[in-house]
Amino acid sequence: MAASPFSLICLFSLLILLLTTDAGAGSSAATVTVPLTPLSTKHHLHNSDSDPLKILHSLASSSLSRARHLKTKTKPKTKDSNIGSNYSNSLIKTPLSVHSYGGYSISLSFGTPPQASIPFIFDTGSSLVWFPCTSRYRCADCNFPNVDPSRIPAFIPKRSSSSQLIGCQNPKCSWIFGPNVESRCKGCNPRNKTCPLACPSYLIQYGLGFTAGLLLSETLRFPSKTVPNFLVGCSILSNRQPAGIAGFGRTSESLPSQLGLKKFSYCLLSRKFDDAPVSSSLVLDTGSGSGDSKTPGLSYTPFYKNPVGSSSAFGEFYYVGLRQIIVGSKHVKIPYSYLVPGSDGNGGVIVDSGSTLTFMEGPLFEAVAKEFIRQMGNYSRAADVEKKSGLRPCFDISGIKSVYLPELILKFKGGAKMALPLENYFALVGNEVLCLILATDNAAGPAPGGGPAIILGDFQLQNFYLEFDLANDRFGFAKQKCA
Repeated sequence: MAASPFSLICLFSLLILLLTTDAGAGSSAATVTVPLTPLSTKHHLHNSDSDPLKILHSLASSSLSRARHLKTKTKPKTKDSNIGSNYSNSLIKTPLSVHSYGGYSISLSFGTPPQASIPFIFDTGSSLVWFPCTSRYRCADCNFPNVDPSRIPAFIPKRSSSSQLIGCQNPKCSWIFGPNVESRCKGCNPRNKTCPLACPSYLIQYGLGFTAGLLLSETLRFPSKTVPNFLVGCSILSNRQPAGIAGFGRTSESLPSQLGLKKFSYCLLSRKFDDAPVSSSLVLDTGSGSGDSKTPGLSYTPFYKNPVGSSSAFGEFYYVGLRQIIVGSKHVKIPYSYLVPGSDGNGGVIVDSGSTLTFMEGPLFEAVAKEFIRQMGNYSRAADVEKKSGLRPCFDISGIKSVYLPELILKFKGGAKMALPLENYFALVGNEVLCLILATDNAAGPAPGGGPAIILGDFQLQNFYLEFDLANDRFGFAKQKCA
């Protein structure tokens, strides 16, 4: 994150528009239901006469762009925080929905009095929570299906008595910009604890877009629970970001860290429900203690932290201990160095709700694809579809009544196995071609090395119940119909 050339414009606009009065708010224990909705990456292709090859190419391209971003991500150092420790003994359920512009969304309400709920893309691969902000919010290249760029819901700070700019000396400013942020606040005497300068404006780059704005302290509201002094980004300008983003990463500014969550869990709806009035639930558990009890029916594997620590952007990610990839009955040979992050921080496997297709670095993907090709040798390759879609291998099954498709199983540290449903890793193009739907750095263009070697995306995790047990540092999962 860094300040951009237009940051001063954003800062000037916000200083005029924002009210900086303090707010008094309390918390209450509650169980709240808020939906989790899918947001697909079909972009302009989401209509009845769309070319399925273009849709697949869009999926591959957007997933590769996301992988490039995560693998080369840079982030200032942040500080540890125990904020949210007063919001225990509460279970919050929020609906999780899917839409036609990528990812899954939840709706959150902020302000005093509370303003209308705003959709946020649910993202475990980043940490800052931000919303479209002020009546002047602009989003370039936001002509997605079912999205009117001029009517994107935005938060209006001047209508909230609890909106307050984060100051340059506020410890929360350093969560984003690091402990030396005061050196960037020229004219702010370190000895003057009432320095009026605001925290610098932020510029956050995502796979296919960016957002820019200023940091606020605001009141986050659930139907029966209030969270005052919540750090949130007030974005004035974005590119290809038709909704806010709720960062669920592992650093201090994330929603789980600010609420002091013990765990969070969710079930990813099938992408067939894109833009449909159907949702599953995101469950936020702020219960006190760190009991070791496991949820019945779930398989668990430990989370890992990147050895380079929280000083790196990789410290935001949820690393899991993948040990084997099994195609049919064959264990694919994968060097251990790819599966565990090394001393330089590169390598390893992360779970990322912001990625659509699972990404594998070239050598890993080639080994997996080679095994599928070997076991499906009776079917001819559909080279033209591979070229147009950016995916491979693709197989021509025209005229074949019964098709053999090998299983794809991920085996994790501790023995937990995730057997993927066929629809989570094969796509039918028309009625004649089947394509393996995994992304790689040479499937839709070159990508730089470094960073995670495998990024588990939400397409492969459809109809799985997933639990991020933060108190016990473990990842739980089970196959489940989410709707």
